[in-house]
Amino acid sequence: MLDDFEDTDASVDESPRRKDRRMGLGRRIVVSLLAFLLLLVVGIGGYGWFLSSKVDRNLTHDNLLGASADLKTTTKGKKLVADQGTNYLLIGSDARPGETASRSDVIQLVHVSKDYKDVWIIHFPRDLYVPVHGHGEDKINAAYAYGQSPLLVRTIQDLVGVKINHVAKTDFEGFKNLTDALGGVRVNNQQASPKYPAGAVDLDGAQALEYVRERKTLAEGDISRGQRQQAWLKAMMSETLTPGVLLNPSKLNGVIDAGTKHTTVDNSLKASTIRREAIKMRNLRGGNIHFITAPFSGYGTAPNGGSIDILDEQGMDELSDALRTDHMESYEE
Repeated sequence: MLDDFEDTDASVDESPRRKDRRMGLGRRIVVSLLAFLLLLVVGIGGYGWFLSSKVDRNLTHDNLLGASADLKTTTKGKKLVADQGTNYLLIGSDARPGETASRSDVIQLVHVSKDYKDVWIIHFPRDLYVPVHGHGEDKINAAYAYGQSPLLVRTIQDLVGVKINHVAKTDFEGFKNLTDALGGVRVNNQQASPKYPAGAVDLDGAQALEYVRERKTLAEGDISRGQRQQAWLKAMMSETLTPGVLLNPSKLNGVIDAGTKHTTVDNSLKASTIRREAIKMRNLRGGNIHFITAPFSGYGTAPNGGSIDILDEQGMDELSDALRTDHMESYEE
């Protein structure tokens, strides 16, 4: 299973924009995605009814869609496509216990194809400089600071032109709990740091939390941190989907418990909905899960002096077309 999620090498004649798409494959694929996949496991596992009840008890529901749920057009009046696959927005925060600042460090759009055969996970870099309704242009994570989840939903919808059906929000504390629930994980660490040598590294929960947060000692800072987060996710997915977990009621119960207690979802996303959608995806395999980064053309400085990722407008138009027609394979080619 782990090999199914390895990055592919870009060809030597690949265009700069396509290179940019692949640059982010190792970034910020974090606990929000794993929590989503765990919920799918609930839907197709042998203990479905019991675990679905547990999910309903554990999950926190909130009005994460807000007024965005009623929008039928983008801010510029373009029709939002709502019938070409299902779209989930996953929001993750790196807030430490006791912190009250609203930050959205992880923004993932998960597109499930209409035939339920493929899942596309699109990472939106937190510093992507985009139009934010009512606030001019700003970093995309500022949308969350200005208007929480509903404004971030609207910002994404304006960019890609498709309706976001559901939202899930979690935090980094889930790293620790999920890792411990599995009895620890082994990651393939590509870049050595003072505490973690290159190669296979075994992590318990507290170490995993430290591992995925580290940035300052790494060569490429936030980019390298994202690669560590991906390494952790691969290890977690690989371990979670083994018979030793899926066929062990006690262990699976603990993993589901850890994966849902720190997750808030929109009011319409019930366990029954998750189970129904999961059954439709029961034949999904690792090779059908694709990682993409929203297109940006380089790095720059905002008028206020902050560092930004410059939006590739042509690339975003191509991504929007692929999502609106449910032909994401044409975008990745």
